[in-house]
Amino acid sequence: MADTQIFDADARAIPFSDEGVGPAVVIVAERGEEIGYLASLAHSLVEEDFRVVLIGHRAGAEAPDAVTAAQDVEDLLDQLELPAAWIGGHGFGGSAARHIAHRRHDHVDGVLLFGVEAGDELPAPAEGIPMLVIQGDADEVTPPANGEALREAAPGLVSIVAVEGGGHRFPATHVGATSWAIEDYLDWD
Repeated sequence: MADTQIFDADARAIPFSDEGVGPAVVIVAERGEEIGYLASLAHSLVEEDFRVVLIGHRAGAEAPDAVTAAQDVEDLLDQLELPAAWIGGHGFGGSAARHIAHRRHDHVDGVLLFGVEAGDELPAPAEGIPMLVIQGDADEVTPPANGEALREAAPGLVSIVAVEGGGHRFPATHVGATSWAIEDYLDWD
């Protein structure tokens, strides 16, 4: 994994890593997780010629809500001068990505969700922005039914790939299947 850096604007101390060249994929970590658990996934994508930015959450602070986390990600992407990317996240990180898709429509090529949180406060899929849901079929935290409900709400925008035997930490425990789903969907060979 690339070295972890700290984006410290306004004393937020947001950990991130940035490695690779090529089309950009931004992955926001699950709440309460360090970005290191996504290192193998990032490495796999970098090997396939993607630029991967992993983003964590504010250090030492109470967990932000998804809107605040989205603002943190947007500010970091501005700092990195990243004009457009596939924005995604695991669980809570995916909820932040959904907000970013609405707020920065012109800068989001698509949305990648590793498990889907449910909740009335979450926005519907952003119009015209494709969304890939990768979900563990044994995930009890963000169950597959959440992804199915999202696809039913926007069948033309949302695609789903199930990771067989994947629990909630499938992006770390089923790296090959997760990476393959991204590579296949984005098809940037």
